[in-house]
Amino acid sequence: TGQTLISGMGELHLEVLVDRMMREFRVEATVGKPQVAYRETITKVIDSHTYLHKKQTGGTGQYAKIIIAIEPSGPGGGYEFADEISGGRIPKEYIPSVGHGVSDAMTTGTLAGFPMVDIKVRLLDGDYHDVDSSEMAFKIAGTMGFKEAVRKATPVLLEPIMAVEVVTPEEYMGDVIGDLNSRRGKVGKMEQRGNLQVVSAEVPLAEMFGYSTDLRSKTQGRANYTMQFHSYQQTPRNVQEEIVARVTGQ
Repeated sequence: TGQTLISGMGELHLEVLVDRMMREFRVEATVGKPQVAYRETITKVIDSHTYLHKKQTGGTGQYAKIIIAIEPSGPGGGYEFADEISGGRIPKEYIPSVGHGVSDAMTTGTLAGFPMVDIKVRLLDGDYHDVDSSEMAFKIAGTMGFKEAVRKATPVLLEPIMAVEVVTPEEYMGDVIGDLNSRRGKVGKMEQRGNLQVVSAEVPLAEMFGYSTDLRSKTQGRANYTMQFHSYQQTPRNVQEEIVARVTGQ
């Protein structure tokens, strides 16, 4: 498409990058709206899922059968692939191909196409053909079998949550806290710093677009804030449905 994707920690970070690109490097660019880097994961354990990849054409065919189990590895658990086959049911040279197929599939989730995270995959069993089996056949089986298993494992959308700290004069505390709550924020500790109040909160990044302007208008420009990435957390069901519908066009 000729597009270049720029990633950053938030709206301001991206604005600075685009400004430097256009001003210092004289790159003419049409810039779209910022998009949130969502992720997908699963919430259920699938103890056993069988997938058979079998194609027979005029010449050599393709054959690979795998039985896998998948489970959530927990927040920050990452991707793990474990070979638990015993007895040579699949030749050793084909097993890494199953793992490569799974890791390829994890780059595009089944809900809305976002990368998948925090999943453990165990290869339990399988079968092969002396002539028709190949590394490519087992890689395809890994990709397709994993995607099928994920659809059964109740996939969910994860959104980035930001740790936000707002420093404001006390008379604007009510407005600041009310605004953070309206952005699905969870307000944590509040403390005094000199003549100012410091409000700490965890807020979804998707709700922070335009926050600088809103904060200035609510506090007559006397408050400021900082934010940094905190964690990925599951999106509420209604928010997930809106995002999936928007991304998939359904």
